[in-house]
Amino acid sequence: DAGADDFVTKPFSTPELLARIRAALRRVPVLQSSPGRLRFGRLLIDFTARSVCNGSATAHLTPKELDLLRYLTQHANEAVSHRELLQAVWGPDYGDQVDYLRVFVKNLRKKVEPNPEHPEYITTEPWVGYRFNGLPEAQ
Repeated sequence: DAGADDFVTKPFSTPELLARIRAALRRVPVLQSSPGRLRFGRLLIDFTARSVCNGSATAHLTPKELDLLRYLTQHANEAVSHRELLQAVWGPDYGDQVDYLRVFVKNLRKKVEPNPEHPEYITTEPWVGYRFNGLPEAQ
């Protein structure tokens, strides 16, 4: 559980092991391809410091909150399905854990949004998933 995305039980086949390694490697670029800082209006996201500043307060993000926010900002202004978010951030076995995702989004909104009850950045797409609204400004 200490950071493990997957595990293989013995005995295992070489093709299965290689397939799991390839799947893990496919997830790595998504988690590492963001710039160090992004600004969306009043919102400043610092991926290196794992923090956000929404204009009035600065908050520290957990590693999973950071990964979730990074994925959403990489797909800014697109509706991202629950399943896609879960599998991109938590791994292929988490596609159906929608309640788990809702808890993380609620906590993330408390840190990102000036008014979490009326979100402007991370909005819900009914029956689909979530959308990050905004385009990054030049730094």
